[in-house]
Amino acid sequence: MHVLSFFLRTCAVGQRTRLGLILLMVSIGISQSSLALSEPAGLVLEDSAIKTLAASCAACHGPHGNSVGSTPTLAGLNSSLFIQRMQGFKDGSVPATVMHRHAKGLREDEIAALAQYFAQQPRITPPALPKQPFKGGQ
Repeated sequence: MHVLSFFLRTCAVGQRTRLGLILLMVSIGISQSSLALSEPAGLVLEDSAIKTLAASCAACHGPHGNSVGSTPTLAGLNSSLFIQRMQGFKDGSVPATVMHRHAKGLREDEIAALAQYFAQQPRITPPALPKQPFKGGQ
């Protein structure tokens, strides 16, 4: 199972989380059929395979690439910039904490497909949090 091997190679998480990822992927029916083999030039990724790969990005970058924290938003990002950054993470020319591990687990066609996927996602700015009065000294 290609997607399963991707997670096992790139996740720097504990065994319980890995097992959880495996069970989740099995429960939603991820199989090798999510990839369509093409000519020797490589693999052509189906939409479901890209969405599965993109879902792994959501843990840090938010649903559909719309981050709600300090992690960069991927939604609406220029695909050329996405590819450049991922190649930089992959070859080590762009410093990172964990992205180099994720990028090294991706093939060039997967990076290009993810770049296209995130470029097509609408960028959604989260609403501002309501102001709450400070009730200090309680």
